[in-house]
Amino acid sequence: MTTDTTLTAEQILIAAEDVLRRFGPAKATVVDVARILGVSHSSVYRHFPSKAALREAVTQRWLDQAHFQLANISIEGGPAEERLHRWLVTLFAAKRKKALDDPELFATYLTLAAENSSTVEAHLDTMVDQIAQIVQDGMERKDFKLAHIRTTARAVFEATAHFHDPAHAAEWSDPTVDDRFEAVWTLIVSGLRAK
Repeated sequence: MTTDTTLTAEQILIAAEDVLRRFGPAKATVVDVARILGVSHSSVYRHFPSKAALREAVTQRWLDQAHFQLANISIEGGPAEERLHRWLVTLFAAKRKKALDDPELFATYLTLAAENSSTVEAHLDTMVDQIAQIVQDGMERKDFKLAHIRTTARAVFEATAHFHDPAHAAEWSDPTVDDRFEAVWTLIVSGLRAK
């Protein structure tokens, strides 16, 4: 049991995720979260001023956890082509793992993401920025053709949407999905290469 004085935002987010998994976004309440933690609902509100703020924080936490490795790939050294491929593979693997390992929670997060579109949009912009960093490195090393960096990054992200957009999650368990990803990657990288 948690006391009101030791309660942290992280504990609340973990409990909220559990409540969402059990009850779904339509039925989950702040009172349910407080009950799991053994505190009053006002204790939860001290950290999150509203149910909407709590749900937005849960969404942000989920997005951050699903993609924490991507930021490191975007800034590390090495050939841009290899890093971009690894970045895209890592993104696809993270999304597929979430969708296939915990489909109920994945569906819940899709609902939350729709409610918190500004949180999701900011996250998508961050991911395009990470791709842009890799593309810029490739252009500076003359491995990639010179082009508008941000436009190119967004095009790469959108061209691979089938492998990270939750709208396609039902197809990610298909045994040919990895081959289809590699076929798309081959087209993308051949368009990026300077030679």
